[in-house]
Amino acid sequence: MGARISDRIGAIAESATLAVDAKAKALKAAGRPVIAYGAGEPDFPTPDYIVAAAIEAAKQPKYHRYTPVTGLPELREAVAAKTLRDTGYAVEPAQVLITNGGKHAVYNTFATLLDPGDEVLLLAPYWTTYPEAIQLAGGVTVEVHTDETSGYLASVEQLEAARTERTKALLFVSPSNPTGAVYPPEQVAAIGHWAAEHDIWVVTDEIYEHLVYGDAQMASIAHSAGEKVVVLNGVAKTYAMTGWRVGWMIGPKDVIKAASNLQSHATSNVANVSQVAALAAVTGDLSAVAAMRAAFDRRRQTIVKLLSDIPGIVCPVPQGAFYAYPSVKGLLGKPLRGKVANTSGELAGLILDEVEVAIVPGEAFGTPGYARLSYALGDDDLAEGIARIARLVAES
Repeated sequence: MGARISDRIGAIAESATLAVDAKAKALKAAGRPVIAYGAGEPDFPTPDYIVAAAIEAAKQPKYHRYTPVTGLPELREAVAAKTLRDTGYAVEPAQVLITNGGKHAVYNTFATLLDPGDEVLLLAPYWTTYPEAIQLAGGVTVEVHTDETSGYLASVEQLEAARTERTKALLFVSPSNPTGAVYPPEQVAAIGHWAAEHDIWVVTDEIYEHLVYGDAQMASIAHSAGEKVVVLNGVAKTYAMTGWRVGWMIGPKDVIKAASNLQSHATSNVANVSQVAALAAVTGDLSAVAAMRAAFDRRRQTIVKLLSDIPGIVCPVPQGAFYAYPSVKGLLGKPLRGKVANTSGELAGLILDEVEVAIVPGEAFGTPGYARLSYALGDDDLAEGIARIARLVAES
């Protein structure tokens, strides 16, 4: 008898961020006062005008039927217009494929671009889904490690050192999940020119494009990477629409046509009601995200200060997204209430057990010794959770 599960699927790891979130929600449901910094989703409701558009769409019989796999034509046009508005990158609607959330865009892209053995340069720390999507497509991840000493920014020299004749693509993310790093425009351009010079595809995930703070600037690498570029994006983070499941990929027409062929067999069209909601989002103004960004900025400053006050934790200041990514190496190997954690994974378990605070360990993002804490949660919970960790450390 053969194995019940295929090797291909058996090799996939569960999403660590969603696993932490599920465990925290289960404890909450059991009446425990758990504070969770796990999942990356805004704590705000989807803006009213977007919800109203969806309600109206649900009443229209034309949206009860199949629609084009590639997306509603008016939404593809709107995404092209929004891309020009927000990043100055001009594309045609035919270069846009609407997907079932940002993750689906990631999956489609690597399935379309990669052959078995093709290498993808992956900047670590990385979002947990990237290596799984690359592996499923037969690709090989080549990790390029960054740490807090560089602000989690990779240099052209590091990328060049990792490049081989099998390098097919670079996955570039700015603002970054999990670190909150934002690459300066001149560094973005340098990396883009380097990729174009070496005929390397650039897959750029721009889902956090509007969540930048202080003097940081979001610059799209699509301007400098030449023709071989695929832009991934969606409405989830900008408009607090994580559950609506609408993303997109933008790329050369032949790549989009091939990806749409794949999607035609995988999922067909994205749910029409969600697409109409996304249309209202991307054609509206950015006032909703401006209000959320102001709250995130305040929380960002709070979480960095509170974490930095805990001995053993080093927390760089994130410039984008809504995550802090501190080093917790100073807490490893030290007794906390008589228990010792030797890895950041063990530390996350200890913190959840002892003070009922859920964080995601750095192992999930390819860099043990760190932890990701989302600050997209209420101000009171944010302060209370860090205070619990601080008390745990102070007692020891």
